Amino acid sequence: MELTTILFLILSLISIGSAVMMLMSRNPVYSVLWLILLFFTISAHYLMLNAQFLAVVNIIVYAGAIMVLFLFVVMLMNLNADTEPMKNYRLQLVGVIAGGSLLLILVSAVMKIENNQPVLLMVGDYGLIKVLGKTLFQKFVLPFEISSILFLSAIIGAMVIAKRDTPSQITKGETEKRSS
Repeated sequence: MELTTILFLILSLISIGSAVMMLMSRNPVYSVLWLILLFFTISAHYLMLNAQFLAVVNIIVYAGAIMVLFLFVVMLMNLNADTEPMKNYRLQLVGVIAGGSLLLILVSAVMKIENNQPVLLMVGDYGLIKVLGKTLFQKFVLPFEISSILFLSAIIGAMVIAKRDTPSQITKGETEKRSS
């Protein structure tokens, strides 16, 4: 076996294991942490496919920003077993049947693959950030600039909407109105 095949199999096993642990974990915080590990292994798969930009964006956006938001939401919700509603066992049975049928379909699809070399290391420069930047700033420069102006206006709009009077300004204004 080649090194890339071994690395692919190890990453795939870690990905599948972390996905299963994410689903089976009873604590929502642990589920989010298993999901972060899953995102890192998927980024490693992207690196194996010579897609560095996708790997970096996956780590920054998903494993970074989105997972921090998930952790905050889960911790702010303060999920306890006392507040959890009673589970319907019929729905659990339907879920097990649906998951089992999906597993059978995936196993049958994998069994039909007749490829002696399942992992191919992608060569070339089409997944590199340099090529993406050249394409973005040469061929798609106008849509890029229009989207940057759109994002800038959205940021300014969010700042205008979010700007509110501080409580001290509100109380000063109310006291001035009441005194006059």
